Amino acid sequence: MPVSPTVVSRLALANAVANGAIVVTGGAVRLTGSGLGCPTWPRCTSESFVATPELAGHGAIEFGNRLLTFVLAAVAVATVVAVWRSSRRDLRPLAVLTFLGIPAQALLGGVTVLTGLNPWTVAAHFLVSIVLIALATVLWLRSREPGVGGPLLRRPLALLVVGIAAVTGAVLVLGTLVTGSGPHSGDVDANDVPTGDRMGFDVELVSQLHADAVFLLVGLTVALLVALHAVDAPGRVTRAARDLLVVQLAQGVVGYVQYVTDLPIALVLLHMLGAVLVTAYTARLVWSVRGPASEQPLDASRVPASAAR
Repeated sequence: MPVSPTVVSRLALANAVANGAIVVTGGAVRLTGSGLGCPTWPRCTSESFVATPELAGHGAIEFGNRLLTFVLAAVAVATVVAVWRSSRRDLRPLAVLTFLGIPAQALLGGVTVLTGLNPWTVAAHFLVSIVLIALATVLWLRSREPGVGGPLLRRPLALLVVGIAAVTGAVLVLGTLVTGSGPHSGDVDANDVPTGDRMGFDVELVSQLHADAVFLLVGLTVALLVALHAVDAPGRVTRAARDLLVVQLAQGVVGYVQYVTDLPIALVLLHMLGAVLVTAYTARLVWSVRGPASEQPLDASRVPASAAR
């Protein structure tokens, strides 16, 4: 029997939340120095798949995060099955991509452990999760509407949205360089490595580049919001831009405070949650520029009455 749109939407939401949650729990693993709590992969130790008492708290934390991968995989499989049994063929590519990202992440996580938490593989591990969060967010938002309709913005504003998404990606990449050059290595035995030596960057320089990219991102978002109000753009796009700006500003405040207070664990973890939210709200902005299937595309002469609401 076909699956109802409500079931598909709820599973898609669970999929998006699970992808975001595992980033935060992965951050907790790193910030508690538990990245090598299980010193090998795919087993936790050379003789056991589960954490042993000898590994103490770090082993329990790392093994617990590994178990969450199975929960995420189960949700992703359920989402794929539900989408495939529904009438929404347009959702299938997104559902499949979010599912395929899970084994890819597991393999990358294994490489990260086997290389002793190489900061480059740690950064890649985080960035793949960011891509999955964006895909899962769009999947959920699309599942709540009957299909994808035509564009609601004219080309210059649509390109500005694309630019905001691209700069967001650059901000996140630079953020991984800042983190990889900072004091939280992910392993208690590696915390004695001087700041910046793990990636070879000057931490103050990459932090400044990261901050500059954030200023650019906020400026572009403000410009978009002003332009949307000027042309009386559809409410869904204006709301998405407004909410994204609020999240960006909150994330910027947390980032500044954590920097001047020498990166306390609680604020760094909050900043990672902020990265998840910035990703999700950016994906929402990208999603918003096309209306539902019932909407008419924007022509060259006028804005549709339905899009002006």
